[in-house]
Amino acid sequence: MCGRYTVITPASGLAKRFNTKEVVAPAPNYNAAPSQALPIITNVVPSQIQLVPWGLVPSWSRDPAGGPKPINARAETLAEKPSFRQLLARRRCLVLADSFYEWQATERGKIPHRILLKSEEPFAFAGLWDEWVDRASGEVHPTFTIITTEPNELMAKLHNRMPVILPGPDAEHAWLADDLSAAQHQQLLVPYDTNLMREYAITTRVNSPAHNDAEVLAAA
Repeated sequence: MCGRYTVITPASGLAKRFNTKEVVAPAPNYNAAPSQALPIITNVVPSQIQLVPWGLVPSWSRDPAGGPKPINARAETLAEKPSFRQLLARRRCLVLADSFYEWQATERGKIPHRILLKSEEPFAFAGLWDEWVDRASGEVHPTFTIITTEPNELMAKLHNRMPVILPGPDAEHAWLADDLSAAQHQQLLVPYDTNLMREYAITTRVNSPAHNDAEVLAAA
């Protein structure tokens, strides 16, 4: 799964990397957690970075406050679940990040690790988004979830799942493209190249989302 990540690249750097014309300016986030508003790019407005809460609330939800808000969706079963199947066809997004965290189960307890690209450049998780409309106020509430897949060799040592990292601009453009089929989109949802990633153990400071500063990145 993917339950915590970072977005510490400045807004100008995100705009350059993802070729966006309009930019919001999120503060550096060293410990991005579910429910927080985080930067994504949707297939509907691919030129704009938007801040959207993490944790999917489907458009048909009757109880957004009390219902489930999945933060992850399994790549292998997207086409089997009606809600995700519709989003795969209509509402895909790039979830902007520059590293993520995973907890390795050991005899000494769960050890957090930071995983990033060897280049240390920002990247995009493949995501799905939806929007729920408050019938009382008419207010629109977009939300998103991150797609996960089988782990690559590096991640298999830490966990049995990993987020789908799209391998560069061509794959990112393809993921957002509305003229591709669901099968073509699903072909993009594969483990990232192990040789382009690195990881290291960090302190348990990351365990609390309240700790949101550069000290979270320190090696254990």
